[in-house]
Amino acid sequence: MPSVPDPATDLALYVHWPYCARICPYCDFNVVRDRGRVEEQAGLVAAILADMEAQAELTGPRRLASIFFGGGTPSLMAPHAVAAVIDRARILFPPRGPIEITLEANPTDAEAARFAALGEAGVNRLSMGVQALDDAALAFLGRNHSADEARRAVAVAARAFPRLSIDLIYARPDQTIAGWRAELTGAIDMGFEHVSPYQLTIEPTTAFGRAVARGAWAPPDEDLSAALYEATQTVLEAAGFDAYEVSNHARGEAARSAHNLHVWRGGDYLGVGPGAHGRLTLAGARTATVAHRGIGAYVAGVAAGSPWSERAAQSDRDAAEEKVLLGLRTVEGVALIDLAVLGRTAEAEPLAGLIGDGFLETETGRLRATAAGRPVLDGVLKALLV
Repeated sequence: MPSVPDPATDLALYVHWPYCARICPYCDFNVVRDRGRVEEQAGLVAAILADMEAQAELTGPRRLASIFFGGGTPSLMAPHAVAAVIDRARILFPPRGPIEITLEANPTDAEAARFAALGEAGVNRLSMGVQALDDAALAFLGRNHSADEARRAVAVAARAFPRLSIDLIYARPDQTIAGWRAELTGAIDMGFEHVSPYQLTIEPTTAFGRAVARGAWAPPDEDLSAALYEATQTVLEAAGFDAYEVSNHARGEAARSAHNLHVWRGGDYLGVGPGAHGRLTLAGARTATVAHRGIGAYVAGVAAGSPWSERAAQSDRDAAEEKVLLGLRTVEGVALIDLAVLGRTAEAEPLAGLIGDGFLETETGRLRATAAGRPVLDGVLKALLV
C-alpha cells in the first residue's frame, strides 16, 4: 500500500517522455513522432537523470511522494530506462515507504507486450489512453488501436499492475447520450478501478482546431455537452466510482491518484524532460519552472546547467490563486484561509454570491464546489478570481 505523501514537505516527480507512435489530431502536448531515434532517446534519458541530480542539489533533502511518467507515450520508453529513473529518484529523494509510480500507455498489442517488463521496472500503476470503445470513434480520434485491442490491453495490464486507470473521451461529433451511456456501461467491467472521462477539447493549434475553424465539423453544443457530462456522472456513480475530481473517478479512496492529489493539494513537484513543468520551493519561495521544449535544447540546457526556459518565483497571491484553481476541482476543495490571501471571504462578494446561488459551499473551514457548480466550474472560478 503506497504511503500517503505530505504536500507540505514531500516532493513528487513528473517525467515527460515526448515520443509518440503518431500525433493525435486533438493533442496540443509537447510531443514528436517516434521514428526509431534510439541514439537521441538514450541521450534524453541521460539528460533526465542528470537533470534530476542537479535539481536535487537545489531542493535539498526531500521525501519522494510519487512518480508520474507522462507524455507523449512513455510506454514506448525502454523498460531499463524507466527502471533507471525510478532507482535514481529513490536514491535522491528517499521515500517514506511504498509510493505510487504511474506510467501512461496506449493499448496497442505491441505496447501491451511490454507491460510485464514495465511492471518489473517498478511501475505499479498504469494509466491507459483507451479514449473510446468504438472503432469509428477511434479512427476519428486518430488512435492506432482498435476497441478489441483496448480490451485485450486492459486485461493484460490488470495482471501486470496493482493499479489501473483508463482515459475516455466524450462529447465527440454526432455522439448521442444513449450511445455514450452504452459505451461507458460496457467499459465498466473491464477491470480498471480508476477512470478519467474527458470532454473533447478543441485547441486552436491542433489538427482538430483547424478543422473546426474551417467548418469541416462541429463539436456538440453546450446543452448536449452538459447532458453528456451528467450521463457520465450518473453511470459511473451507479457503478461505484466516486467523482473525487471533475474529470477523475475512482472505486474507493485507495484507487485515487496519489500523484495528482499531491499536485492538486499544492505540493511541490519536480518536472524533468522536454517542456516539463515543475513547482518547487526554492530559497523559501514557491517557484514555477518550465524545461526547454525542444529535445535538443533540453539536452543541451541540462549539459550547460540551465535546463529551464522559464524559472519564476510566484508571489503569495499567484501561489494562492493556483492552489484555489486546482483545489476546487476536487471534492476536498480548499481551505478558506487560502481565499483570505486573495481578499475573498464567505461574507462578501463575489464569494458570498456564488455560495448563495448554490455553486459553492463551505464546511469545516473549507470551500468546495457543489454538484451544480462542478459542471460550470470554469465560469465559477472566473467569477471568484476576477
